[in-house]
Amino acid sequence: MLKSLRNIQGAFALSRFYLIGITLLSLGVSAYAIFQSYQFAEKQREKVYVLDNGKSLMLALSQDVYMNKPAEAKAHLKWFHELFFTLAPDGAAIEDNVKQALFLADNSALEFYKTRQESGYYQKMIGAGIINEIRIDSICLNMDVYPYTAKTYAVSSIMRRSSISYYRLITSCELVNSPRSDNNPHGFIINNWQVNDMTEIKSVQR
Repeated sequence: MLKSLRNIQGAFALSRFYLIGITLLSLGVSAYAIFQSYQFAEKQREKVYVLDNGKSLMLALSQDVYMNKPAEAKAHLKWFHELFFTLAPDGAAIEDNVKQALFLADNSALEFYKTRQESGYYQKMIGAGIINEIRIDSICLNMDVYPYTAKTYAVSSIMRRSSISYYRLITSCELVNSPRSDNNPHGFIINNWQVNDMTEIKSVQR
């Protein structure tokens, strides 16, 4: 009787040992499967499938969007300044350029535009046949702290019938993230934009 009881207890202990072992093994296999599934999903997210004329399927690796952020921020600033300061003696063209530029910035750019408009700056350009162009020299960008800060260094040229005047142009601003759209493809908005320097460098007779 005592021997049978000991055998039953031993069998029960062995069964419990096997049950714990199987449970731990199942948990380990499940955790490994979940981990591998997550890794697979991450790799698939890095891939873009492209249809070639609706027939063949090509695989292209997508680039990490965060790696492109500095380049996109600089492109955003360059595009804004080119739109805002590339002006022809044509009221409709000026309005179109400025309108497009204002999609990329907050009211600080609008206030600058209104100040110029109220002073008759654009009307004088149209009346005198003046062309305004800009060349971006460099953009200093700090993306370590949000909102990001930037300074743009450029040369603005004012072309009159008799002369060309060159101005040093330095502007500063903050950049904040924004949803992308057709009017704002880089996904940024320029905040607190201001002109820090617009000093004439030289004037050349034509």
